[in-house]
Amino acid sequence: MTYRIGVDIGGTFTDLALFDDAAGTAITHKLLTSPDEPSRSVLAGVVAIAQSAGVQMGEVSAIAHGTTLVTNAVIERRGVPTALVTTEGFSDVLDIALERRYDLFDMRIAFPRPMVPRDQRLEVCERVRDDGTVVTVPEREALEAGLAELIATRGIQAVAVCFLNSYANPANERLVAGWIRERFPDLYVSLSSTVFPYPREYERWTTTCMNAYVQPIVDRYLARLEDGLGELGFTGKFLVMSSSGGTLASSIAREFPIRLLESGPAAGALMSAHVGKVLDERNILAFDMGGTTAKGCIIRGGTPIKRYEMEVARVHEFKGGSGLPAKIPVIDMIEIGSGGGSLAGTDERGTLAMGPRSAGADPGPACYGRGGQRATLSDANLLLGYLGAGSFLGGKMALDEDAAGRAISSQVADPLGVDLVEAAWGMHEVINEDVARAFRVHASERGIDYRRSSMVVFGGSGPLHGVRVARKLKIPKVICPAGAGVMSAFGLLSSPPAFEVVRSRQIAIDRLAPSDLAEICAELEAEASGVLVAGGVARDAIRIRRRLDMRYSGQGYEVEVSLPDEDPQSLRDALPQLFDEAYAAIFGMTLPGRPIEILNWKIEAYGPLAATHETYRVLQEPEGTSVLKRNRKAYFPEAGGFVDCPVYDRYALASGDSVVGPALIEERESTCVLGPADLLTVDPFMNLVIEIR
Repeated sequence: MTYRIGVDIGGTFTDLALFDDAAGTAITHKLLTSPDEPSRSVLAGVVAIAQSAGVQMGEVSAIAHGTTLVTNAVIERRGVPTALVTTEGFSDVLDIALERRYDLFDMRIAFPRPMVPRDQRLEVCERVRDDGTVVTVPEREALEAGLAELIATRGIQAVAVCFLNSYANPANERLVAGWIRERFPDLYVSLSSTVFPYPREYERWTTTCMNAYVQPIVDRYLARLEDGLGELGFTGKFLVMSSSGGTLASSIAREFPIRLLESGPAAGALMSAHVGKVLDERNILAFDMGGTTAKGCIIRGGTPIKRYEMEVARVHEFKGGSGLPAKIPVIDMIEIGSGGGSLAGTDERGTLAMGPRSAGADPGPACYGRGGQRATLSDANLLLGYLGAGSFLGGKMALDEDAAGRAISSQVADPLGVDLVEAAWGMHEVINEDVARAFRVHASERGIDYRRSSMVVFGGSGPLHGVRVARKLKIPKVICPAGAGVMSAFGLLSSPPAFEVVRSRQIAIDRLAPSDLAEICAELEAEASGVLVAGGVARDAIRIRRRLDMRYSGQGYEVEVSLPDEDPQSLRDALPQLFDEAYAAIFGMTLPGRPIEILNWKIEAYGPLAATHETYRVLQEPEGTSVLKRNRKAYFPEAGGFVDCPVYDRYALASGDSVVGPALIEERESTCVLGPADLLTVDPFMNLVIEIR
C-alpha cells in the first residue's frame, strides 16, 4: 500500500489530506494552527489523519508540506538580524531602490523598509566588470573585522553577500562566502549569484536579503518537523512546496527559503488547473479563501500564469511598486487580507471596514469560544445562518452564536447605528466586494477578460463567498470540488518535483552559434536536473522546459519566449521567428530588421506527477440516510431576508443530483452557499457545478 500526506498551514487552520494511491481514495482533516509553534499543529494533524485512516507512519511514503512561514516572517519582520556585505559605494542601493513613485500624487507616500538596516551593511573593496572580468579582489582582514563588530553589536545571524556584477562572474562572492563560513561557521550565508543571478542589482539584492533574513527560522522549523516526524516513525520523503508550483527536497528548501513564498497558495492554484483539465475547462479563475487571506489565480489554456517577480509587504495592497520585489519563479496570484478571521470595525470616516488584520487561530473569532472578543467575518456568517453552530468541522467544534452577536453589536452595529442583521450582512458583502475588486484589478493589469471563465472555489471560506463573488464578476459557472475546504493539501500531493535555474547571459542572436545554444542549455539543464536527482527523482524520468528572455537590442525590458521541446542545437535559426511571435502577441507589432538579443536563460527540470489517479474519491460517511439534513434560517436579501433554507449533506449527494437555491451544502471543512434560483449539479467526479442565474 502507498500512502501520502499533504499538509498546508494557514494563518488560522492547518489542512491535511491523506491519499491512498492503491485505492484512489482520500481522507481529509482540519485543525487550528498553533501560531506560537506551527510544527506542533503539523505533527498533531499528521498523527490524527493517520489514525483516522488506520495507517502506520512507516507506511507513509511521502509527506508534502506547504507553509506561509516565509511570507509571514517577511511581512511581520520576524526574521533574524541580517547583515549585507556589498561592493564599496553601493550600500545605499536598498534605500535608493528604483527611484520610482508608485503614486505620483500622494504627498505622504511611504515605502517599505529595507530588509537590512543601514547600520548593518558592510562595504568591501571589490569590483567585477559587466563582462565578468575581475578587476579587484576583496581583502579578507577588513571583511572579517567588520563582520565581527556587527556580530558583537547587532547580534547578526545571517549574511547576504551582494556584489555589483556577480551575475556575470560569481568568483568574488564565492571567495567571500568561503571566508565567512570558515571564520564564522554559525552564520547563514546567502549569495546573490546563487539566489537569483539577474543583472538588476536592487531586485537581486533585495531578494537575497530576504532569503538570508528568513533562512535560519526556516532551517530550524524544517529541522523540528523532520525530527518530530522521525520520532513518529516516518521514514519516507519529506517535500516542501515552492512558489513556482513544484515540490522541493527539504535540503533545497533550506538553502533557498525565498522560493517558499506563496508555498501553500501555489498548490491550490495547481489543483484548480487540474480540476479544470479533468472537466475540460481551460480558462479558470481560482478563488481560495481561508481564515486569514483570500487568493486569486488566473489559469489560461489549462496552465496558471507564471512570473519571475512578486511583491511582498506592500504598503498599499493594490498599488504595484509599494512592496519589496522578490525575483523568484512564482505562480502569478493576487492576495488580500480577507478571510474568515478578518476583523471588523469602523474606519476614520465612520464607515464599515473589514481586515486586513485577522483574529488568527489564537484567540480566533468570538464565535470560536476561545477568548476572542473581536467581531470577524466568521461571526457574521454564523449570524446570517451560512455556518451551523453545531456542524462546524463536522460537529467537532461548536460555535457560540451569542458571543458572535455580542461582538458584532458592540463593534459594528452600535457604532454604525444599524441592527445586528444589517451589520452582519454588511460585513459579508464588504468582503465579497473587496475580493471582486481585487480580482478585477488583477485581471485588468494582465489584459484578461475573465467573464467567459469558470471559477473554482476552495478553502474554508471560499465556497461560502464564491457564488456571490462570481455574480459580481459576471462569471457564469462556479465549481466547488470535493474536499474544497482542504484543496491546497490535495494540490501538494498532485504537484511534481521541480526546480528552475535562471542565469543572465547577454548575447546577440547573430553572434550565437547553434552549438552555443546547446552548450548553455545543457549546462543549466545539468544543474537543475542534479537538484531533482539529489532529491530522489530518477534521471530518466526528468523532463525539461526551456525559456529565454529576449528583446530588440537597445530596449530596457525583455519578452519571455518558450522554446519547443526539441534539440536546442536545431533551434538557433528559429529564434527570430519565435521572438517575433511572442513580441507581436503582446504589442501587436514587430520591428523588422532590428537586432535581437538574449538576456536571460530559464531552465526548469520537473519530474513525474506523484498522483496515480486522475481524481481521488473523498471517504466520508453521510450523517444519516437522507440527503436533506435539516432546514436552517439563512439570510438572502433577494428573497426578502431570512428564509427557511434547506441544508444538504454533501457526502450523501450522488452524481447527477441537482439542487436549486437558496440552499446550503455542508461538508466537514466548508459550506457551499447557493443563491436564490442558482442551479447546482453534481458531476461524475462529485464536484458541485453551479450555474449562476
